[in-house]
Amino acid sequence: MTREQERAKARRRQEKLDAKAAQRAREAARNRQAAIVVVAVLIVVAGFVFLSKQLGSTTPPAAARSTAAATTPAATTSATTTAVAGCTAPPARPTTIKTQALPAKATAAGKTFIAVVKTNCGPITLRLDGTKAAQTVASFVALSTSGYYAGSPCHRVTTSGIFVLQCGDPLGGQGTGPGYSYGIENAPKNGVYPKGTLAMARTSDPHSNADQFFIVYKNTTLPTEGGGYSIFGTVTGGMDIVEKIAAAGASGGSGDGAPNAPISILSVAVTQKKA
Repeated sequence: MTREQERAKARRRQEKLDAKAAQRAREAARNRQAAIVVVAVLIVVAGFVFLSKQLGSTTPPAAARSTAAATTPAATTSATTTAVAGCTAPPARPTTIKTQALPAKATAAGKTFIAVVKTNCGPITLRLDGTKAAQTVASFVALSTSGYYAGSPCHRVTTSGIFVLQCGDPLGGQGTGPGYSYGIENAPKNGVYPKGTLAMARTSDPHSNADQFFIVYKNTTLPTEGGGYSIFGTVTGGMDIVEKIAAAGASGGSGDGAPNAPISILSVAVTQKKA
């Protein structure tokens, strides 16, 4: 074999080695690109899952009643409580709901009732208007006289934008209800709820009125979408109790949550006002 043939053979051998090296380099590059794509996809998926969990953690329970049309905050328990003059320790919260049938509106139609709501902070007196809100008053009277409200906490106070104390759910805002619901009555078309107004709380469903109610302690305007909120009475005594609970603020300083000063309904005594 001549020297020229040896050099040609060596060049061919080197070219084969170079081709194999190039092939390995291309394969390595493809593997790196695939790995980068996989990592990127995992990061995107992880980020999506995290975001979903974060959003899901603030999604309120659908059954909770709310006095704001677009929000339904879950009831929260304050880590610390504020001592308020005239209040004693609230009773233990009930663990069950006493379900019952919707009472006939005829039992309250055209009638006026006086309800004395005894709380651990003192009595709150309500005047119930069965002429303007017969079904609502019939329901409230029936729940009150059956002992449904006994021991139930007022689970929500709002101190910014709207100004209400919300009560009526024995389980403290779980929203399970007494076993029935009904529609809206006597809701103001302008959405204005003066101080002292007694009205029903509900979800975005206009037919979700049931047990929860709220007391307005400062003039408030609420959304009219969905029909507004049923006014069925006024506070005639004990507004100072509601005001001092509101003054103590809401849990976490959010302006909407469980009262820092716990208040619970001990009993409700109802009498019909004679003409």
